Amino acid sequence: QVRVAESGGGLVQPGESLRVSCEVSGLSLDTYTIGWFRQAPGKEREGVSCISHSDNMTYYTESMKGRLYISADTTKNTAYLQMSSLKPEDTAVYYCATGVPICSWYRMSVPNGWPYWGQGTQVTVSA
Repeated sequence: QVRVAESGGGLVQPGESLRVSCEVSGLSLDTYTIGWFRQAPGKEREGVSCISHSDNMTYYTESMKGRLYISADTTKNTAYLQMSSLKPEDTAVYYCATGVPICSWYRMSVPNGWPYWGQGTQVTVSA
């Protein structure tokens, strides 16, 4: 059984940084990709970043490029998303997903194509 669990969300002020984590059990991040998505109230879920260890590929959404760093520790089967210079418009529930083999723009544009999801972690950016 595959389990995905996010942690590390919270309330930060504009300009601050935050790291969220995603721990996976039941499949190996040596083989499968981790994707981070976010969903703000009233908006569709959007792809933020992904990483695949097998081919060393990463992807970052254009709206946050330069403010994100994604990494994965395959010994812990855990991925991390470091977010910096956060803005109020980054406020959303951040979800982690896995179960696809490739990190790509296409995969990030089709959230429904990811079979395993966590429950999400709230990130709020506010003064």
